[in-house]
Amino acid sequence: MPHLLIFALTGALLTACAGTTPVEEPVPTAAPVVQQEAPAKQELPERPFPDDSVYPLLVAEFALRRREYDIALDNYMTQSRVLRDAGISAHTTHLTQFMRREREALEASELWVELEPDNAEAQNTYATLLVRQGRTLEAVPHMAEVQRLGEEARFPALLSNFDQLDKQQQAELVKGINELAEEWPDNTRLLLTQALILAEFEQYPQSLQKLDKLFTIEPYQPQALLLEVRVLIAQGEKKPFTRLERALQENPDNQQLRLQYARLLTASDMAAAREQFEILSAQSPRDGDLLLSLALINREIGDDLAAKAYLKQMLGLQQRVDEAHFWLGRIAEDEGEMQTAISHYMQVGGESEFLSASNRIGQILIGSGQYQQAREIFVLQRRAHPEEAEALYGLEADLFTRSGEQDQAMDVLNEALQQFPQSNTLLYARSMLAEQLGDLAMMERDLRDIIERDPDNATALNALGYTLANRTQRYGEAYELITRALELQPDEPAILDSMGWILYRKGRYEEAVGYLTRAYTEFPDPEVAAHLGEVLWVSGETEAATTVWQGALMKDPEHKVLLETLERLGVDSLRTPLEAPSPTAEP
Repeated sequence: MPHLLIFALTGALLTACAGTTPVEEPVPTAAPVVQQEAPAKQELPERPFPDDSVYPLLVAEFALRRREYDIALDNYMTQSRVLRDAGISAHTTHLTQFMRREREALEASELWVELEPDNAEAQNTYATLLVRQGRTLEAVPHMAEVQRLGEEARFPALLSNFDQLDKQQQAELVKGINELAEEWPDNTRLLLTQALILAEFEQYPQSLQKLDKLFTIEPYQPQALLLEVRVLIAQGEKKPFTRLERALQENPDNQQLRLQYARLLTASDMAAAREQFEILSAQSPRDGDLLLSLALINREIGDDLAAKAYLKQMLGLQQRVDEAHFWLGRIAEDEGEMQTAISHYMQVGGESEFLSASNRIGQILIGSGQYQQAREIFVLQRRAHPEEAEALYGLEADLFTRSGEQDQAMDVLNEALQQFPQSNTLLYARSMLAEQLGDLAMMERDLRDIIERDPDNATALNALGYTLANRTQRYGEAYELITRALELQPDEPAILDSMGWILYRKGRYEEAVGYLTRAYTEFPDPEVAAHLGEVLWVSGETEAATTVWQGALMKDPEHKVLLETLERLGVDSLRTPLEAPSPTAEP
């Protein structure tokens, strides 16, 4: 079962502690946006401060009132170290959290805990920040101290980066949590934490046992209900929602629980999910997130009429306007109303959907041969959104390239590089296009420009090395470039493939097979299969080559490089292989 911990609410628990932005989920959330306010003026303890600290503290306080937060923080950080006063340290910690300055927050909260170890907020803040910095094992005793001080410790937050710990660290963390569970055997958050760990290791019966004990103490604990559903689904249970549905029957106004239930249903029963989202929307009729969810669910079900109604309702309420226009554009495309689609796409302005909308416009116009109109639209988009101009040039060139209009794409990239001459992204795109057009001189010039500016650019090093290996006899240069790239990214499949290919061209077949096998294992791409198969073929391992090629052809029977390889090697039929030619023949 893939990463139950990720899907459980450890991230949300950690967010609640430290005020971070949660990771966006596939289905739009219905949680309200919290507007974070500047820290309120805090009365500092009445005790005499040294004369040379009074002025910096006044500067900090007045800077805070003027919202000059950097000045305020610099002074508070300095004085918290000098004065070692718990009140100053607490105030500094709150300011660092507001400013999202995690390094300073960790330092300030560590000092706060040292000065005021019996303060549960200090212990909780420090524990949370340690977890966020990947220092989870150090956080355990501080989280326990929160509980000992009479507050509810958020123990599940200790698992937020569990999958990033090595096995020894995981074992130590599990041991620490189990020891805490012995101290507080009826603590529901510890029981939930243990259940999460057991589920992560696919010990589902034991996980359910912990949850059963938890439910005897807190029958409808939300995170436990959701975890139980996921465990039961992993076990193949036909009715995994029984307890969750009973909880909603007894608590029909629990919107957060119903929202999680609705999201879970989207994986197996869209109609039931729609019903739950309709209940939620009836409870919060102006919630744009819920309306968008309903629109997307109805579109998934095939009810575009209902989807459009919800999207237009969003426009009327001025909720999630960019997404509404984007999806109205997609529906219009499906209905063949291309001008209507373009009209909607042109009204998308937000960061999240703007480039996607521009991509759709380009596909419509370029796909129908309206090249001039496409160029004009992209000019308008760049003027309206200059901050996205570089990305728009790249997108426009890519669309023309994929449509077989390489000359148009080259015009776009040449214009783009006049405006953004230092853009490695655009230079790389032009180099790849030049290679397609057979202009190896331009390709090499652009890639060497990138490497000169960024000597550790493994992508450019690999691209140049591979092209020299594949299109020239300059094997020594190619090998040197690919070696440098591999030193920078030793596990990158594309670079492993290139190394295998240059070793093959240099006649080192056995080494080549090793690299190509690693590349194909990590990235089973038809082009890598073509390379691996060719090296096996010329090495006399025709049966192994046939197996590799057949597997790749099953995935992509029309792959250009794979078919060209078979034709060049004279493999008319994989069942009747012909004699392998010399590997020195030019591809």
